[in-house]
This record gives sequence, structure tokens and C-alpha cells, in this order.
Amino acid sequence: MAASAAGLPAVSVRAADRTRAGADDVVDSLRALPGLRVIEERPSAETGYRFFVLGLRQPVDHGDPGAGTFEQRLTLLHTAADRPTVLFSTGYEVPLVPRRTEPAVLLSGNQIGVEHRFFGTSRPAASDLTHLTIQQAADDHHRVVRLFRRLYPGAWISTGGSKGGMASVYHRRFHPHDVDGTVAYSAPNNVDDREDFAYVRFLEHVGTPTVRDALKTAQRQMLLRRASLVARYEAWAAATGDTFRIVGSADKALEIAVLRVPFMFWQNRTATDATAVPGPDSSTDALYAWLEETAALPVYADSTARNYIPYWYQLGTELGYLDLPRAHLDGLLQYPGAIEPRSFVPRDIPMHFNAQSMPDIDRWVRRRASQFLFVNGTQDPSVAEPFRPALRDARVLWVPGGNHHVTMAGLTPADHAEAVTALRRWAAAGLRGEGAQGG
Repeated sequence: MAASAAGLPAVSVRAADRTRAGADDVVDSLRALPGLRVIEERPSAETGYRFFVLGLRQPVDHGDPGAGTFEQRLTLLHTAADRPTVLFSTGYEVPLVPRRTEPAVLLSGNQIGVEHRFFGTSRPAASDLTHLTIQQAADDHHRVVRLFRRLYPGAWISTGGSKGGMASVYHRRFHPHDVDGTVAYSAPNNVDDREDFAYVRFLEHVGTPTVRDALKTAQRQMLLRRASLVARYEAWAAATGDTFRIVGSADKALEIAVLRVPFMFWQNRTATDATAVPGPDSSTDALYAWLEETAALPVYADSTARNYIPYWYQLGTELGYLDLPRAHLDGLLQYPGAIEPRSFVPRDIPMHFNAQSMPDIDRWVRRRASQFLFVNGTQDPSVAEPFRPALRDARVLWVPGGNHHVTMAGLTPADHAEAVTALRRWAAAGLRGEGAQGG
């Protein structure tokens, strides 16, 4: 068999070369795929499915064979070779739990989960993050599809939520015909990182004035009682053996968490949770407990923060980040620029922002994206800048009152019917060989 970049086995597919899963035991079929390792089969609670944890040898740099390889972690929920296959992107680690995504449920399809390069165990031996780019990850997904189409030659649908939804979009930008359709949930589109006021405007208008004022009051109280809250934070870190070397200090980490309160509240909660927002007379213990739950205080300490260095690196080199309302906190902030990605990436890791990456993605979506569903929540600040496809067979659908954790099931009945119809139409076209991958 011919060799591909980085000395890896080629994964081009010919009809006569396909190994059909199900003709023999699927384990044998998986082991026959070049570069793929069957790590283990785990019990599956999904009736009619077998669940596998896999490792695929990938190039560190798809354009340079000499850059070496790494093993990318994958998961597989297998039901039958003649069913559609859903490519599931997380943008982070891949869950080692057998759980079908909404498109896999609706299509009764197989599902392949892809761990994003440089996350989880999918890390090259060298700590250099230079090859953690949009296009390199898209090329990872491309090789996964081409390899597994030997087992699953029919329809392919890609999906993901949040950063996984972004990864699904980026994959289509560089390999538009790999799949027959894409469902991207809650996928941000920060087109111009120099202009982040869309997020500020969103947070200044989402919900009701009463809820927004309650959140601002809670933020001010937290910073007015900074010393007590930081002491509690430091005591927690000491008790758990954690530190704040990456961010710099518990004091800076707390300020970042407080700044992010409105964003995190609307991303994960709804207006019905407003009654739990602590008021000006709340105890310091109550303020700390609510902040810990709302803004996830442990994520800023080193034991968790080091796992997300690749995430912040991506934000600081291509994806861009956001701005947050802060006028109501005048005189209480001590760390200018604290919420920038640089705060979460060690200084010995260089970062240079590529201002062309996201405009390129945005132009492609506006002009070329087809067979796409973008599913967003109307109260999710992450999609203050949504993707806006222009072609007929690509839609942005909104879940009324939805936050960052929306599904198609939350759409209005008319929009839900439209979404399901489109998804099944794309899958049917793919099974007939008439979909995007055959175009």
C-alpha cells in the first residue's frame, strides 16, 4: 500500500478496496484499517451498538512528513455498515462514554467521536503548539473520514457543539465534500477579534433589566469583598494541593471569574435561575459558593488550567476571544487585560495572532456553505456573533430562550420539523451516492 504524508499508510478509498464492517466481526475490520489501533471495547448502554476506544496514527504536520506523528484518540459506536455515520467533534477531549449525539439518534447511525489534536491523550511528544491550527485539525478529520469510509461507505453527517461545532465548520471549509451535511450547535463566529463589542452589546440586553442588574450587583459585592473571597479561594487551593502559577495568583483568578459571571450565567443558566443570584445583603459564604458554581472557580487553578492551555492558545492565535461589560466595576478591577488568552498560556509558549483565519472561515460560510444547520439559543452569549450562511440549503435556527446547551428538540415545532427533514434528506442523498461527498 502506498505511503502518505509523514510515512503513514495512505487512506484513499477505492470501491474494490473497502472492508465492509459486519461482513466479518467489526473488530477484525477495524484492525485491518491502516494506522488504526483498537485500544479496547467497552460495554455499551446504547441498545444495538458496540462501543470501541481507538487510536489513529496522524501526522503532526499534514504538510511535512518529517514532523513526526501522534496517536489521535477516537471512539466508535457501531451498529451496521449500511447505516449513516455521524462524525462527532468535541473540540476538546473525546468522551469515553457511549452516548449518541442527536443526529446519530435521529438517523439510527454509527458514530465516530474525534478528540481534538493536542487535547486529552491526543498530543505529540513535543510540547510545541505550532501545529495546533484550524487547518491541521480539519486535515485530521479528513483522514478519519477517508479511512473509515472503507467500513461505512454510505452517508456521512458531521456534528458538534460549541468548540466542537466550530471544528465541524472548519473541517467543511477545507474539505467541503467529506460529509453530506453538518449540524453545528452553539458555534461562535468571532470574525474580527479587534471588534468584540457584539458580546458586550448582547450581555447588556439579554434577559430582563432586573436580572442584569442583579448580576452586576453580585459582581460588585464580590470585588468589594475581594480579600475574604480570595482567602477562601487560597484555602481551597492549599487543601487540594493546587496552585495558580499559570494565571499568576488567586487574586487575579478571582477577578477573571467575577468578570466572566454574566457570560457564564447566560451561557449555562436561564432567567428562571435569577432568584438564586446573591443580593447585596448575602453572606460572603453565599457569594463565594454562588461564584464557584457559576464561574467554575477550579478551572483557573493549575491542575485544571494546564489541560486547557491548548484551548487558550487557539483563542490567542486564530479563534479570537470576547470582551465583557465592565463599566459598572470601575475602581474595582486591578488586572487590565486579565481575561485575554495570554493569561492562561505560559509565557514561554509564543503566540502570534493570525487575523486572517476567522474572516476566511466567515467568507466561506457566507458564500459557499451548503447542507448546514446552525442551531443556537437566543439567550446564549457565545453566539452573539453567529455564522450567517447565505445558500438555500443552509439555515440558522434559534431555540427560544435557549442557552449554550441547545438541541434540535428545543426548536419550535415548525423549525424542528424543517431541521429533521433536512438532516434525513442529506442522509438519504448520501446513501444514494448523491450527497456532498459525491459532488
